[in-house]
Amino acid sequence: MFFTAVLIFVFQTFDLLLLGIFVVGFNIIQWLIAPYLIDAMYRVREVSPSEKPQLHTMVEKLSQKSGMKKPRVMVANIPIPNAFAYGSPISGSRVAVTSELLNTLDEEEVEAVIGHELGHLKHRDVQVMMFVSILPAIFYFIGYSMLWSSAYRRRDGGSGGAAAIGIVSILMYFILTLFTLYLSRLREYFADRHSASIVEEGPRKLSEGLAKIVDYTNRIKHSRRNVGTVGSFKALFISDPDRAEADSAAISKAVGYRTDQRLVEDVLRKNVTPLDQLVELLSTHPNIVKRLRALQKLA
Repeated sequence: MFFTAVLIFVFQTFDLLLLGIFVVGFNIIQWLIAPYLIDAMYRVREVSPSEKPQLHTMVEKLSQKSGMKKPRVMVANIPIPNAFAYGSPISGSRVAVTSELLNTLDEEEVEAVIGHELGHLKHRDVQVMMFVSILPAIFYFIGYSMLWSSAYRRRDGGSGGAAAIGIVSILMYFILTLFTLYLSRLREYFADRHSASIVEEGPRKLSEGLAKIVDYTNRIKHSRRNVGTVGSFKALFISDPDRAEADSAAISKAVGYRTDQRLVEDVLRKNVTPLDQLVELLSTHPNIVKRLRALQKLA
């Protein structure tokens, strides 16, 4: 961004086409190498059928029901219960669960979570969100580059036009980012629906799994200090770890719950406040109450 602003100042020109090519190229490179960054950050490794036979059986069965090739099965060594699907033409498709998820959820709930992640692969959500994020990125670079450029040109008294373009571009970036976040939340609903369609009693199993993920993540984040960095690629997760504390407020009355279904019922009784709706606007994932209510309609 700063480099772009310097070029504008030095050459007194702004090439929108060149900037577009730069942003598109950057996003594509990021998409291609992201799986390797994710593997390094979350300590992900591929597991063999002999090591995790039940997990492989689940993925194989649900992949067949989804009408898709079985992805590589991975386990992430991070201290929260979660799962994510990712991949690129170089690395191939992958579905990963955390070791904490396998320890936290029942087998049937893990199955529903995998169904959700296969839904993301089936709908090509990684590619969709990558392309959708290009336009906001272009406006972001235009906006901040113009603002930086106007700051350098201020001595010449010709910075007004550049500053105006920069402000309008930043506003467009904010609006398009809200749309991108909305689309991300929508894709989560689609993935939930996919899980419900391929897993027997999928709505119940996924509802229980999501409620337990939120509950356990909040407890872990309060008891451990090394959980704060897991949200770098949080848009991939089945549940946003950074929303765990807010979402867990919906199940605060469920302390001491006796059954998983009771936990879900306590969540469903929670009212979604205007503040909850405002917070959701800036989130990659739906509000947990709204999400579970949508699953109940599929039951």
